[in-house]
Amino acid sequence: MSEEILINVTPQETRVAVVDNGVLQEVHIERTQKRGLVGNIFKGRISRVLPGMQAAFIDIGLERTGFLHSSDIVANNAEYDHEKQEAEQIQPIESVINEGEDILVQVIKDPIGSKGARLTTRLSIPSRYIVFMPDYPSIGISQRIENEEERERLRNVILGYLSGIERLAVGNEDNVILHSALRESEILKKGGFILRTAAEHVPDEDICKDIDFLRKIWESIMVRAKNTFPPSIVYEDLPLVMRTMRDLVHLEVEKVRIDSKETYQRVMEFSKHFIPEFLGRIDYYTGNHPILDLYSVEDEIQRSLSRKVPLKSGGYLIIDQTEAMTTIDVNTGAFVGHRNQEETIYKTNLEAAHTLARQLRLRNLGGIIIIDFIDMKDPEHGRQVLRSLEKNVEKDHSKTSLSELTSLGLVQLTRKRTRESLEHILCETCPTCDGRASIKTSETICYEIFREILREVRQFDANKLLVVASQRVVDMLLDDESTSVAELEAFIGRPINFQVETFYTQEQYDIVLL
Repeated sequence: MSEEILINVTPQETRVAVVDNGVLQEVHIERTQKRGLVGNIFKGRISRVLPGMQAAFIDIGLERTGFLHSSDIVANNAEYDHEKQEAEQIQPIESVINEGEDILVQVIKDPIGSKGARLTTRLSIPSRYIVFMPDYPSIGISQRIENEEERERLRNVILGYLSGIERLAVGNEDNVILHSALRESEILKKGGFILRTAAEHVPDEDICKDIDFLRKIWESIMVRAKNTFPPSIVYEDLPLVMRTMRDLVHLEVEKVRIDSKETYQRVMEFSKHFIPEFLGRIDYYTGNHPILDLYSVEDEIQRSLSRKVPLKSGGYLIIDQTEAMTTIDVNTGAFVGHRNQEETIYKTNLEAAHTLARQLRLRNLGGIIIIDFIDMKDPEHGRQVLRSLEKNVEKDHSKTSLSELTSLGLVQLTRKRTRESLEHILCETCPTCDGRASIKTSETICYEIFREILREVRQFDANKLLVVASQRVVDMLLDDESTSVAELEAFIGRPINFQVETFYTQEQYDIVLL
């Protein structure tokens, strides 16, 4: 068994599950009322320019203005040196844009929490095999395409097609010579391209079709941008199902199963044009059980919302998401090993490296992630654990980078975040604990009530007082704290009555003066 993609479609939402050897690896959710914005291009208006932050706020028609940093702005006079990886000099933002101007921007991060969308003027339009970059005249090739001959072939396909000059094959199809006196920068002056991993071993004509397709889309964007007033959307990325077919389908995917006939037909039509070789692997699912019950995907999604992640050995991970970062703590738990403590710790850390890499993808955790491995005395064990983590995150579609293992057993990992995490999509802040993940004890609430009573009787006249609180708090006031209540009544010279309100949380209470 290899990789499968399961697609569950309802009128309210679409869910995509990526399963590898029967184990859920990724979940993507798009709700009809809250579609993601990443990839969309807007004609916006600059609301504020902040030189001190080297940033600007852009009105793109959303509830919150978008955020544009100077590093995400393409300057008009930017020069590129292809031998130096197209290095671009960042100019002061106040010299590049002005308040009140119209600007074409693309969303690179969805609004998350209280933050508006992150924007860029470095526009890019993806297709199945390539990404077109109108303002970045260069050719990039996915690092996952490792064969140098294949990389050179792909580069020459782009240059040869754009220059319109005939190519001459020498020896075999992989050795191609371009008869061109034109510099690469001249050929690419109307835009550059990134060859995606899916382009590996793809016939020349298919890549050329993608170029034509993307350039036509860009022309339509330019026409729409010219004829609309800000704020308005001028290009909308594909819905989740089509993005899945474009971005997640590759040679190792054995099957794509879809439980909606209408969506299945649209996917088949899409695939005829862009991935005809994959048509035989797309199935319309008509099983008796819900599609995401296959491989216990539904149960796995529920488990992915828990802080605690068990390891097969008996150890466990504790995952805590905060606004600033995510922390992952590794614990041996019930695992005692068979040899010695150092061996137990080493094996637990190795298993944790494999499991947490999967959890990053499954939960779609992004930003700064601090991993607290169990301290290892043997430096070689530390190197092996770090290598294992590096190997496991290689499968991730999102860009990740790792720091060295510190003397305290900490590893800092950064993972590119473009969309909200699974927890933020499926959950909301707990109204009882207000996001603290803990609540005050009933004893603490009782003492708060005593202090509030003293405060009230000093300010207002009353013959008696009524305390309205939750069942647990009232039970404690009448039982464990009954002596304290009697002493308080004697001190204030007024009786205190109690009433249970079943809808109150443990932290809620009211004091009524009668």
